[in-house]
Amino acid sequence: MLRRWGKMMVVTEHSPDHHHREWAATMEGFADHEVVRAHRNSVAALEPDDRRVVAASSRDAREESLDRQLAAGATRESGAGHRDTPEEPDRYRTCFERDRDRILHSTAFRRLSGKTQVFVFPDDHMRTRLTHALEVAQVATSVARALGLNTALTDAIALGHDCGHGPGGHASEEALDPFVDGGFDHATWGADVSLRSLNLCRETLDGIRNHSWSRPAPATPEGEVVSWADRIAYVCHDFEDAVSAGVVDADALPTLVRARCGDTRRQQLGTFINAMIATTRSSGVIGMDAPHAEALAAFRAFNYRSIYMRDASRLQAQRVVGMLRALVEHFARHPELLPDAEALVDRADSPLAWATAVNYVAGMTDRFACRSAVALLAWPIDQLPNGIDR
Repeated sequence: MLRRWGKMMVVTEHSPDHHHREWAATMEGFADHEVVRAHRNSVAALEPDDRRVVAASSRDAREESLDRQLAAGATRESGAGHRDTPEEPDRYRTCFERDRDRILHSTAFRRLSGKTQVFVFPDDHMRTRLTHALEVAQVATSVARALGLNTALTDAIALGHDCGHGPGGHASEEALDPFVDGGFDHATWGADVSLRSLNLCRETLDGIRNHSWSRPAPATPEGEVVSWADRIAYVCHDFEDAVSAGVVDADALPTLVRARCGDTRRQQLGTFINAMIATTRSSGVIGMDAPHAEALAAFRAFNYRSIYMRDASRLQAQRVVGMLRALVEHFARHPELLPDAEALVDRADSPLAWATAVNYVAGMTDRFACRSAVALLAWPIDQLPNGIDR
């Protein structure tokens, strides 16, 4: 507590200034001979030069250990991995662990926190595209671990699988389609554009590029697991968010789904995860038994009908499409507004200007896109997307 007596301030044990002084006093840590510790009373210690510690930290030794632990069809790690640009191996991390770390620290991944999952500008407890990726990673690694697959590769694919999404959810694909040869697909865009600079392993990029069920099958079992985990995660958590928002009633879920998978997200995730593990163990095929797959399909169909394709959702999608197309056109015709505009001087309306404009707009968060539309295009506030979309 902070008390003032006239002009004199008394710092008590619980005052903010007291805590600030305590924090400042830890600036240099606490020296113990030649080692600096984080805590004054730290007792954590290992035996110096313990051979077990040295072996556990060696990448080569860890790769050999993982090779013995993984299932026969799992993806192995070796050296720096298969990358378009060769690299030296990391001293401690395996190649897929490096991929996972690079994705986690990337700008494309951080921007997912500002991109639509189901709700544009969601409330604090609702999912964003970032929290969706984290939940997919949890589901996928749970399955991969139980099946003896490579969890580092699974985690990397799951965290990166949606890094190609534009602002405003799946409506951005419709918005950017006309400007990209073959159409805009967030899966291929993520692997080939958004994450290209990270020089990821080919197995990681393949899983990201082909995680959507409409794409060719991934080349690894870990990629297949992420494809399932993506659908399991979003079907369950999108319904939970929609119930929270009052879009649907909790008891509106089809009887088939409730009977086979339960009423809560926890029950539903557990049921689908366990079904995948049991089915794959018994059959050797990455998949799910027919009764649970039928329930998952019914769950997804319900979400499409009641959440994603409802009238309010279609209205928001139309607003996203109009706004994003207008932004691309504006930047292509005014390339001096784009980052690194020096390379685009006198290139207005050129193929390079259009490609750069699409790349720039695709990377925007929802809020940045809306602010840009208002500032550059005088976009009407009441025509900005502000509700449900998928």
